[in-house]
Amino acid sequence: MSVQNDAQHEFLKALDRRLWTAADQLRSNLDAAVYKHAVLGLVFLKYVSDAFAERHQALAAQFRDPDADYYLEGDEEAIAEQLEIRDFYKEANVFWVPAMARWGFLVENAKVAANTEITLPDGKPYKFKTLGHLLDDALDAIERDNPPLKGVLPKDYARLRLEDTKMRQLLDLVATIPFENRELGLHSKDILGHVYEYFLGEFASAEGKKGGQYHTPKSIVALIVEMIEPYQGRVYDPCCGSGGFFVQSDDFIEQHAAAKHYNAAEQKRRVAIYGQESNPTTWQLACMNLAIRGIEYNLGDGPADTMRRDLHPSLRADFIMANPPFNMNEWGQEDLRDDPRWRYGLPPASNANFAWMQHMLYHLAPTGRMALLLSNGSMSSNTNNEGVIRRQLLEDDLVECMVALPGQLFTNTQIPACIWLLSNSKTAGPGRYDRRGQVLFIDARQKGYMKDRVLRDFRPTDVADIARTYHHWQQGHAAYANQPGYCYSATLAEIATHDYVLTPGRYVGAEEKEADSEPFADKIGRLTAILREQFSEGARLQAVIEENLAGLGYGK
Repeated sequence: MSVQNDAQHEFLKALDRRLWTAADQLRSNLDAAVYKHAVLGLVFLKYVSDAFAERHQALAAQFRDPDADYYLEGDEEAIAEQLEIRDFYKEANVFWVPAMARWGFLVENAKVAANTEITLPDGKPYKFKTLGHLLDDALDAIERDNPPLKGVLPKDYARLRLEDTKMRQLLDLVATIPFENRELGLHSKDILGHVYEYFLGEFASAEGKKGGQYHTPKSIVALIVEMIEPYQGRVYDPCCGSGGFFVQSDDFIEQHAAAKHYNAAEQKRRVAIYGQESNPTTWQLACMNLAIRGIEYNLGDGPADTMRRDLHPSLRADFIMANPPFNMNEWGQEDLRDDPRWRYGLPPASNANFAWMQHMLYHLAPTGRMALLLSNGSMSSNTNNEGVIRRQLLEDDLVECMVALPGQLFTNTQIPACIWLLSNSKTAGPGRYDRRGQVLFIDARQKGYMKDRVLRDFRPTDVADIARTYHHWQQGHAAYANQPGYCYSATLAEIATHDYVLTPGRYVGAEEKEADSEPFADKIGRLTAILREQFSEGARLQAVIEENLAGLGYGK
């Protein structure tokens, strides 16, 4: 990590702690699940307003610069008019923010007593019942003027019935998020995007589990992205949650630009994002999360159940990543028995693990790669057709790599998980060795560290080690070698002898211990001598204790 990146990391980390502590203190009696929309909606509002203000300043400078294309000589009235032309913002991929929704106007009028008539920037009178109503109207105005945001923003502040004093404090808190940090090279998108993502994770911890859905740890998202490397093409997540895999893919392109000698902005334009999410509020969060980072996306026309209403029926994606709800039951099997997605067998009604997997395979391009997180049971269960499906996936040579993960990775659940990596083509190609008829097993259960008393996480070095192992194997690199206790490349014939069970521990074996050079007889003699010394010392200490007790009148 460079000095600059290290400084950015420390700055953002300190900002995270300060903001979250203050926001959590303001929560009052609101549930985290409700409160997060209030906080994240304001973060988004601050982002679009800051991005607008940044573009506004840049345009004003150009209008006054004799050497600029947009120069307007000494005509301040004309400059003011030009600064309100939407096309100047649209061409820079900046959302148009109506005057009543700009952050300065909102903060200024948040101090005005409710039911007081104020004057809008366009001169019209306006009265709001509560500060919540003012915020709802501001967000509604942004949606009206930006069709891509239609139905995305959380216009529910009035219904929250959060006291105006608390709402003002929350506005004041979000207002402290820096507009930029030029010294560290951070702009509004960098800072507010980071804060948004951090708050998503903290709210997930506060909410806990819900219906088998768990917030995917950022390090695991990073691991999956590093392994399948979505540099360009169509990227799909059929249960995208708040958009974590898409954000990480965007970051991945940014992080590898220098090493791979490409322009990050141009490379990002070669990526098309497709997703789907069934929860309406989570769908909104995902759209805002991607919009904050300037990522173009297609999450359908709204939230929808992926199994029952596939929003991208003709999509064939180059990269698919997902963390589906673990072991989900009642996913609609009874209505979908004849669905063409179940090429390898009808998934059981009581568990959607192989329904998600087959849905993803159905949407995978002929040379595409995919990765998904599933519970460990998916690697060995033979219940209700699961073993048959797993065997057929292997016989069709689709499984490329299995990664066993440590326990305690997910907030409020102890369900152990694994990563399945599948590919429609394991033949040789650019940067790829012919791996047909082989599966790589990685046992990463000993990786990571305890970040607190209950949660485990991966370090960046852990992510890099696992991804490197996979890539070296995939490329036929000389640096790859089977390592007892960690990784093993198995043939399909070997897997068949294990009844098509894919638990990595069965294949990698036990870690080799260093050979003991001390002769057995010598070791026994040495350890016996140590034991006798300890017995002798124990007897001596017992005599001292009894003597001291006798001196206190407690002897025999």
